Amino acid sequence: MQVSVETTSGLERLMTVSVPAERIDQDVNKRIQQTARTVRIDGFRPGKVPAKVVKQRYGKGIREEVLGQVVQETFYQALQQEELTPAGSPAIDFTKDAEGENLEYTAKFEVYPEIALSDFSSVEIERKSAEVQDADLDQMIETLRKQQANWNEVEREAAEGDRVRIDFEGFVDGEAFDGGKGEGMDLVLGSNTMIPGFEDQIAGAKAGSDVELNVTFPESYQAENLQGKDAVFKVKVHTVSEQVLAELNDEFYEKFGLEEKTEEAFRAEVKKNMDRELGQALKMKLKDQVFSKLIDVNPIEVPAALIDSEIDNLRRQAVMQFAGADSGMDHTALPKEMFQDQAERRVKIGLLMQEVIKVNELEADDERVKSTLEEMAETYQDPQQVIDWYMGNEEMLGQIKGLVLEEQVVDKLLGAAQVTDSEVSYEDAIKPEQPEVPAESE
Repeated sequence: MQVSVETTSGLERLMTVSVPAERIDQDVNKRIQQTARTVRIDGFRPGKVPAKVVKQRYGKGIREEVLGQVVQETFYQALQQEELTPAGSPAIDFTKDAEGENLEYTAKFEVYPEIALSDFSSVEIERKSAEVQDADLDQMIETLRKQQANWNEVEREAAEGDRVRIDFEGFVDGEAFDGGKGEGMDLVLGSNTMIPGFEDQIAGAKAGSDVELNVTFPESYQAENLQGKDAVFKVKVHTVSEQVLAELNDEFYEKFGLEEKTEEAFRAEVKKNMDRELGQALKMKLKDQVFSKLIDVNPIEVPAALIDSEIDNLRRQAVMQFAGADSGMDHTALPKEMFQDQAERRVKIGLLMQEVIKVNELEADDERVKSTLEEMAETYQDPQQVIDWYMGNEEMLGQIKGLVLEEQVVDKLLGAAQVTDSEVSYEDAIKPEQPEVPAESE
């Protein structure tokens, strides 16, 4: 077997493999002999079919099977010989496959990038910390009370925070437009559900009144025919209702599964959940920051095949999240461009993490795996049952070990970086980071 490798561009390789005709002929003849012993052909006794007859009838198919098997075997032998690791499946193309001649084929594929990790000691990392203050706890409890609130009709004028039930119809240049009409719609004033100016002009109206609103559609409105257009909405206000927060009583506590139905126990449980959410948010932000810096100081080219595979994973996850497993929605209908940047970032992080793990000979720490599993199980009604299930499921336990190993990589990188600590509010800590907007060129 002869092998030659050509670098066509970046990570792409074109490998040419030549296999002696003798090997192909031997394998074909061997397969024909095996077939002759089992095939049934009219006019011949079982096991007595001449090889010549088998070759006439089945020779082409047998040769194709042999060629496929030989390519599979020799491709991986050639990879080992050339010390190449392909990223994704190869594109195989036969250049010579005539009977009696050497078999020659090409395999086009990408390889993993060679990574030499850069020094991380000059990298600056801001490690944020926060605590749940009493004011944060009070605000969270008020939010929970709002979620369980009732609405009572009132006779006064509508104000921000009230819920109004309305009919409406919109007109542009005196003409009604598609999608501009609604009946019996509940609208909370101040929710910013409607276009700017709509809710503000309903404030002050009473139940039974008719209101005419003058608004302008935003330039970025989803319906292009309405972008930037002035419109008039005729609105009928049927009811005005004010929000009445849920009382902190036994009935309220029951909805949260509390055994001890007291305000003190409820506050303690809410704070416990807030502390857990806060810790996870801070950990996630720190990890994202570390990985962003890791990518910045280690610019690498990544195989397109890996990015495509990750895009496929993200598409499937999106369908599961928004449409459900039984929706039947084709995930490939989602545009690849939606996931391109996220997929490329994930692949880069994965490759760089593997290199950090290899260089530092890291393995998932058993104690951290145990504590991580226990912490996760705390949120369930029967924590021990959850722990036992994970411990008995090698695949799921492997996911926990992967998370722990990821945390160990972050710790290793933090140990090498210049880390400064800063205190932030609970609200700032838990809100998602805003993506950086590139500066517009002048």
